[in-house]
Amino acid sequence: MSTTPIPEDVVEHVHDIARRARVAARQLALLTRSQKDAALVGLADAIDAATEQVVAANAEDLRRGQDKGLPSNLLDRLTLDADRVHAVADALRDVASLPDPVGEVVRGSTLANGLQIRQVRVPMGVVGMIYEARPNVTVDAAGLGLKSGNAVILRGGSAAASTNAALVGALRAELERQGLNPDAINLLTEGGHDAGRALMTARGLVDLVIPRGGAGLIRTVVTESTVPVIETGVGNCHVYVDAGAETEMAVEIVTNSKTHRTSVCNAAESLLVHRDAAERVLPQIMARLAQAGVTVHGDEEMSRYAAAAGAEHVAITDEDDDTEFLSLDISARVVDDLDAAIEHVQEHTSGHTEAIVTSDRVAARRFTTEVDAAAVLVNASTRFTDGGEFGFGAEIGISTQKLHARGPMALPELTTTKWVLEGDGQIR
Repeated sequence: MSTTPIPEDVVEHVHDIARRARVAARQLALLTRSQKDAALVGLADAIDAATEQVVAANAEDLRRGQDKGLPSNLLDRLTLDADRVHAVADALRDVASLPDPVGEVVRGSTLANGLQIRQVRVPMGVVGMIYEARPNVTVDAAGLGLKSGNAVILRGGSAAASTNAALVGALRAELERQGLNPDAINLLTEGGHDAGRALMTARGLVDLVIPRGGAGLIRTVVTESTVPVIETGVGNCHVYVDAGAETEMAVEIVTNSKTHRTSVCNAAESLLVHRDAAERVLPQIMARLAQAGVTVHGDEEMSRYAAAAGAEHVAITDEDDDTEFLSLDISARVVDDLDAAIEHVQEHTSGHTEAIVTSDRVAARRFTTEVDAAAVLVNASTRFTDGGEFGFGAEIGISTQKLHARGPMALPELTTTKWVLEGDGQIR
């Protein structure tokens, strides 16, 4: 935990933005669904119209990142080409088409004395986002914030500074064009890490902070924030191939989970295979991983299969079992049975996503019941743990905690509730 005082000018700068965001949040809370949806479509059009400027700004960030030696997985997360910009804009249109959670009655009743009582979804207020080199988060957070009636304050990583500035500039200009308060979307561009610290300690001005990034960033926000935090976690995701797994299905799920996109938190980082299935499935799995250029961090038996298939391999270490590689690397072990697989997953899971491949319904039920993670999949790729794939539209993050929100978070998770009571003169 940092003990260095935050400079007063940085604190005042962030607090001034937060105060203006609170004003904007109160105004957003008055908008109807049709007004919010129209605003979101306008924001999407504005992003599309700014594609050339955004791609040019992103090229600046990529050049700086390459000069600084950023690893390839971070550069991939940072990259916005024209197609990705269009996808980001489309995500806003998807959010516009979703139901509005604000005003939803969660539960309600009429008491014996005639008092009507109901619990209603309402916006959080001001939501802070602290994240790394993922400029798509900038637009996702802005869009989900607006739809759920929240003003957002964004603290993106320095690696995406130019891209984020171009995106937020386009979004704020569009809000002004529509006659809406541009302080509904704010970007911290000054103060560096101190600005992030000021944001997560602005209790009373900021209602919620959500971190997205690596383990170090998340740990810092969770331990240093005085503002409530929804913890989004790293993804040490396992695929367990059970004795009853169908071979071709196992090969496809393992390959897709690991290689579809390595730099994301729902990519598989660990492979477990039941000993009774090893001889049948591992030659084909290893051949596919070898073809994709995956390095297998394997135990003795797994390494033997990797070598036979021509896959790059190294001896596994205890540290590998807990590593989120975010690269073409995977830890891999042969286990004796389902019990051993569940025990291993429970010891090393980050609580994000775990998958089993099996035709045995009893094994599937045990795995889904005993494995403690935000998402547990049966006979499907770990890459499906995603707000968009779940039909939520763009997600704000994937929570690995157990309070309020767990798994992909979208509109409902950006609301809280209040109790509204209506009477006709009742007294107690």
